Amino acid sequence: MNKVSILIKEEEKRQQDTLMMIPSENYASKEVRNAVGSILMNKYSEGYAGKRYYQGNKIIDEIENLAIEKAKKLFKVPHVNVQPYSGSPANSAVLFALLNEGDKIMGLKLSSGGHLTHGHPNITFSGKFFKSIQFGTKDDGVIDYKVVEKLAKKEKPNLMIIGTTAYPLILDWKKLGKIADSIGAWLVADISHVSGLVLAGVYTSPVPFAHIVTTTTHKTLRGPRGAMIMVTSKGLKKDSEIASKIDRAVFPGLQGGPHNNTTAGIAQCLIEAESKEFKEYGKQIVKNAISLANELTKGGLTIVTGKTQCHLIVIDLRPIGLSGNVVAEALEVGGIVVNRNSVPNDVAPPFYPSGIRLGTPGVTTRGMKEKEMKLISSWIISIIKHIKNEKLPIEKNERILFMNNFREKISKDKFLINISKDVKSLCNKFLI
Repeated sequence: MNKVSILIKEEEKRQQDTLMMIPSENYASKEVRNAVGSILMNKYSEGYAGKRYYQGNKIIDEIENLAIEKAKKLFKVPHVNVQPYSGSPANSAVLFALLNEGDKIMGLKLSSGGHLTHGHPNITFSGKFFKSIQFGTKDDGVIDYKVVEKLAKKEKPNLMIIGTTAYPLILDWKKLGKIADSIGAWLVADISHVSGLVLAGVYTSPVPFAHIVTTTTHKTLRGPRGAMIMVTSKGLKKDSEIASKIDRAVFPGLQGGPHNNTTAGIAQCLIEAESKEFKEYGKQIVKNAISLANELTKGGLTIVTGKTQCHLIVIDLRPIGLSGNVVAEALEVGGIVVNRNSVPNDVAPPFYPSGIRLGTPGVTTRGMKEKEMKLISSWIISIIKHIKNEKLPIEKNERILFMNNFREKISKDKFLINISKDVKSLCNKFLI
């Protein structure tokens, strides 16, 4: 067995033996994995179905059309592009299609649960080539739509790109649609995290209120690492040429040939999303997240917004004086994989944020329910209490040394290792 094969086996074992609780991660089905690893990756297919620049694309056309038709049916939209390589290129293509350099865009701050591509200032494509207006949340982490409306009417952005990566509440798409309409702006809804929940009927669909909807396909949708751009009827009413503008922005504007193996994986995950089992799965994700949030709150932890309505939870560690880095590292040794995350109005730097983000899509895919959420929450609370005195230094130059020493220490911590054994035992009852 060569080195690559060995590493893949090691990663397979890591995934099997630990709890995948990063909310943007999930387990794709064997059928999706087979599509992504298929010979479809051998074919070059620049262009669109029936309009390729290469011969030999008859079957590829059928695959792409299948993915498009499934997406149109499931999300109830008139036009879909399934070629974006991932979520960030999809959002970039939308901005490229609808705006000119220097136009004004508006989005939710990264620290308040938004995304880098929603106009994060100075560093990102969206924040560097467009004038970015960012809104945040109240101190309790909740969006005040009156504040959003006031800011939008003052700044009059050409486009509002709204979506969440760490916001636990359901967005009010109807209000956002009215705000965008009041100033004549495009409304782009990025549902990358929640598209599976939308199809399950447990998260409000933005389709009636937005002009464009973007989503990745590998999160709650349980597909490959790809993305889709969907044009709504409202979008076509605003601009009858919007569909062709989007398609031209994806190719040849930003990309070359599509990843045909990924397109097939998208088609397969959409076929799976049509099933009754998928809808029950989506409902259970939210039930599990609510159960987990309630148990963590009972254990004395502070949940951003005080609750969750979707698949994710953000824990604010400021009341107990811990860093997200410290807690995430300790949890990983205990077999619970989460990620450090900023919290609303976080004064800590993004690399050393004051919170952690966790979610239930992966553990729900494994078949776990509320009973297991109680057990997992008890482990999380125990680990946080175990490391309560591990305070990250204030001085920047001391932090790297502290974290290196901390990682070395916890790698041999018997308390954490024992929890990891209990986690593995649970995982063995719910095999991937």
